[in-house]
Amino acid sequence: MGLRREYLFIGDGLDNTIKRFDALTGEFLGVFVPSGSGGLNGPRGLLFNPEGNLLVSNQNVETDVNEPGNILKYNGQTGAFLGELVSSVGFTASFAPRGIILSNNNSLFVADFLDINNQPGELREYNGSTGEFQRNLLHPEFFAPFFPRGVVIGPHDGLLYVSVVNIFNGLDGWVLRFNPVTGEYLGEFITSSEENNLHRPEGLVWGPDGNLYVTSFRRDANDNDKILIFNQMGQLIDQIDLYAVGQARAFAAAILFGPNGNLYVPINGPIDNETGEPNGQFTGSVRVYDIDTKEFVEIVPPFLNSGPLGVPWFLTFRKTDHATLVYHG
Repeated sequence: MGLRREYLFIGDGLDNTIKRFDALTGEFLGVFVPSGSGGLNGPRGLLFNPEGNLLVSNQNVETDVNEPGNILKYNGQTGAFLGELVSSVGFTASFAPRGIILSNNNSLFVADFLDINNQPGELREYNGSTGEFQRNLLHPEFFAPFFPRGVVIGPHDGLLYVSVVNIFNGLDGWVLRFNPVTGEYLGEFITSSEENNLHRPEGLVWGPDGNLYVTSFRRDANDNDKILIFNQMGQLIDQIDLYAVGQARAFAAAILFGPNGNLYVPINGPIDNETGEPNGQFTGSVRVYDIDTKEFVEIVPPFLNSGPLGVPWFLTFRKTDHATLVYHG
């Protein structure tokens, strides 16, 4: 009996689709969810729920600028639209949903990046089966503007970790912690500093080595985009540079561990202001990093090299844990 093929699913912000790839070879296997299916316009966070269906946070980027986003559900085998799990209608809707996770208590946590007119966002909790709004998780001792991007539950402690930026200051960045059961705010786990060089974090995932991997964007042209590695005390212990300072830019929004303990990194880069198409040397590629050597293999070619991805965002595997994002393969 042969091994079952493993698939990698990636949301593409250029054509607003979910695309499927062979997780080991990078072979493009076609569009899994087409643009517009169930209103798909602006796919961000992805995960498979315990029933095997695909949940997608959708930002409705090509509709009315004041229309909130929603959470959509698709058949995990066919990609067929199954309905709107969290509605875009009402004051409890997520205006700009980004990262999502589904706890083992069936709570769907959504990083609602921002509100209308660039106001700070919310960390929202919904029922994972019905989509019913439960609460916003408050952060009374956090005094900076709250713009959440990524979410993950720690496999070692069960706490909810949230990457947060301040859109009014590009050098700011935090990873905050919450109790996902009580909703209690537990404070700053990581705060940007000159020592850790954390700027505008988004994707965050716990590795098989027990460390937290966080995407960080460059400070300026004399810096580079990278993935920072923190231990369980929140101390910076290492980093993966996505390119050398002065070379062609490559940055990542979301990251995820997959087969063989490797780190999967969809690469973004510059966009042509006139055409709206990617024009970066590495944009649209997918790299697979060996975290021991920090060397990578490019399994999906860049957009400029006829690659199928334009603006890759979040990613998932069928065997990605819906709470901890740990790969169970």
